[in-house]
Amino acid sequence: MAEVQSHPPTEAPVSDVTPAESSASASASTPPPTDLVPTTTEQAIITTNAEGKRVKKIIRRKRRPARPQVDPATFKTDAPPPTGTIFNIWYNKWSGGDREDKYLSKTAAQGRCVVARDSGYTKADKTPGSYFCLFFARGICPKGVDCEYLHRLPTVTDIFPSNIDCFGRDKFSDYRDDMGGVGSFTRQNRTLYIGRIHVTDDIEEIVARHFQEWGQIERTRVLTARGVAFVTYMNEANSQFAKEAMAHQSLDNNEILNVRWATVDPNPQAQKREVRRIEEQAAEAIRKALPASYVAEIEGRGDAESKKRRKMEGSFGLQGYEAPDDVWLAKEKAEELAQGVSGPEERLMLEGGEAGVDEYAALQPQQQLEAPASNGILSGSTLAVLKGYTANTTAKRPAPAMGPLVGYGSDEDSD
Repeated sequence: MAEVQSHPPTEAPVSDVTPAESSASASASTPPPTDLVPTTTEQAIITTNAEGKRVKKIIRRKRRPARPQVDPATFKTDAPPPTGTIFNIWYNKWSGGDREDKYLSKTAAQGRCVVARDSGYTKADKTPGSYFCLFFARGICPKGVDCEYLHRLPTVTDIFPSNIDCFGRDKFSDYRDDMGGVGSFTRQNRTLYIGRIHVTDDIEEIVARHFQEWGQIERTRVLTARGVAFVTYMNEANSQFAKEAMAHQSLDNNEILNVRWATVDPNPQAQKREVRRIEEQAAEAIRKALPASYVAEIEGRGDAESKKRRKMEGSFGLQGYEAPDDVWLAKEKAEELAQGVSGPEERLMLEGGEAGVDEYAALQPQQQLEAPASNGILSGSTLAVLKGYTANTTAKRPAPAMGPLVGYGSDEDSD
């Protein structure tokens, strides 16, 4: 299935001048609008002068408007070719075909994006959370500054939901058979498979030079004998942008690349590195969400007063006692429940769901009256529910075995 980010048809007058002359005259007669976004950016830099004093300098740079990559008069908005055998009227998509035609995949791309020349501000820069232009990544956007999508490279500050890529297209639960298309939301994939590379002595330098244009690369692995490379980006949005920008493109020898998503690396060390990287990202996100003083206190970097206060609270009135983490968790949970719950019935509903109401009704009247009188960490009603709790000892299902690597298509019969 293929999702296409469509531009509305652009009407342009037909004339006898060449496309280059028409675009040049249009840019000269119609200046780009300046009320879309600020045309200058400010950057503050703190430096030290000759006298040793810190001086703050503000550098202002003019922002340029995004230029049209193709002439609007020659841009065609034809319907995308069918990618399946049956058209599903409920989802308005083609189904039944999960592999790209090996002959159509050898057709060269219509354009090539040059970030240093084509990037600039558009209407989307005024709207927070805007998506990137798919046609800009492919080098065929005719709108330029009037485009409603971003004309620049993604950065680490551009964050999108896990089920949507940087172009605003919906991901699926699983990858296609040929590892093409938008991708899957089940895992974060930052690695691209590049096939049909012309084998030369400097193939590693060529791959690195062409793919580092789309973002910071974490590592590159090149299989010289097969003409295949794996490129891993630091940011997932950059890998999504690079996949569309380099599809059906050529490097230095007029070959037509086959760019797909890479499968899971079977190397255990690579899987451990990926898990460690995700944990570090989650820890950094938690640090940014919590107050700095609280994080410093947890990590043991707080001041002497905060350490003394935490030590006194952790003793719970017992000399020489230091509470473990599970006791702290139970104490905080009880405090949260006590703040928003008025009676033992509502407390049981929060702790046990619908079953809590039945268990509270089954208590003896004398127990219901004595429940709020508990002075421990947990209330009497909570202890009564915990006494009747039975742990589920059902064995966990084993994880499914990892399947073999799939074929990326149209590489085994290349010339």
